[in-house]
Amino acid sequence: QVQLVESGGGLVQAGGSLRLSCAASGRIVAINDMAWYRQAPGKQRELVAAITSGGSTNYADSVKGRFTISRDNAKNTVYLQMNSLKPEDTAVYLCNAHLRRYYDYDSYWGQGTQVTVSS
Repeated sequence: QVQLVESGGGLVQAGGSLRLSCAASGRIVAINDMAWYRQAPGKQRELVAAITSGGSTNYADSVKGRFTISRDNAKNTVYLQMNSLKPEDTAVYLCNAHLRRYYDYDSYWGQGTQVTVSS
């Protein structure tokens, strides 16, 4: 079994900051890409930020300059530092990892953590 457990969500005022964490545990041989997605009510799930095992990153245009994704490979953990938060950032944030348990890579998801930004 593999689990991805997110933490760090909550309620914050516009302009504030939050730091999300996602730790992967279980039988894991290797982790390739890790990413954060978000889904707001009535909207499609969208990619927020992604990071490769080598540290290359990419971001949605809407969060560039405000959010920073990072990872600790020794801890199988990915982080999302969110600054200058806006009400439109309100969503459930989900962690995704492309990882190998035995021979093949598969995609795994966390349960999500709620981020609410008040105006």
